[in-house]
Order: sequence, then structure tokens, then C-alpha cells
Amino acid sequence: MRSDLPEADAFTRTYWDAAAAGRLLLRRCRAAGCGAVHHYPREFCPRCWSEDVGWEPACGRATLYTWSVVHRNDLPPFGDRVPYVAAVVELAEGPRMMTEVTDCAAADLRIGMPLTVHFRTDPPDSREEAAAGGGGYAVPVFRPAHVG
Repeated sequence: MRSDLPEADAFTRTYWDAAAAGRLLLRRCRAAGCGAVHHYPREFCPRCWSEDVGWEPACGRATLYTWSVVHRNDLPPFGDRVPYVAAVVELAEGPRMMTEVTDCAAADLRIGMPLTVHFRTDPPDSREEAAAGGGGYAVPVFRPAHVG
């Protein structure tokens, strides 16, 4: 059993489909006088509670807010990935997002360092899933802005 697979439903399918296409989406409140941007995706605005919210593309830039280097994780498949950097980044649009920082040695991490989004893709778990068009996914992660 894997504990890292997103559980897409009717509401979050838009988010996960965009991620698979290499795009990060956020939610923005469209209520008069609000306009708050938020992440994680919710069906209402966490600032004013309006249900008039919609999807919009994020620019993909962020700064590192905080992080922790994970050296042990017994849940599959994380044990194969250790050590990894679990982080909170502040997106250019304002909200903070839990994620992973890749392509950077932990010793080089600095609060406020500029980051850009990229997407870790994992293939379907089986040929049957692939043939059925299921399985596999893309998850937004971040790396230093200077890394290609």
C-alpha cells in the first residue's frame, strides 16, 4: 500500500489534471472586496467563506519558508527516497504550500531562497493501470530557481 498517492475526486480532478500537464493551479475568491488566493484547494474562501471561488494558474515561483530533512520514513515509498526535504514554501501569489524541495543539498537551503515549481511524476503501478489510462500522477515540488 502506498501512502503518497493523491486521492483525486470530482472537485480536485482539475488540480491533478493540471499538475499532470505541468501546471500549478490555485483557487481565488471572486467575492466583491475579497480576491484572496488560497492553497490547498477548497470549495470556499477561507478568508470570507464565499463559495464564489475559481481556479487560476500560479506563476510557479516561490520562496522557501521553512523545511525539515527527513532521514527516516517507514511508509512506502518514502523509505526509498530518504533523505528528502519536506518544506513549506510561500508562493508568489501569497499562500503557503507544503511540498518537497529537490535538486538542492540540504546544507545549501536558506530561508527566503527563490524556488520554481516542477513536477515529480510517478508511473502507474502496473501495466493494467497504464492500459486502462489510470495510475501514475504528477505532484508539484520545488527546486532552486537557478536549477534548470
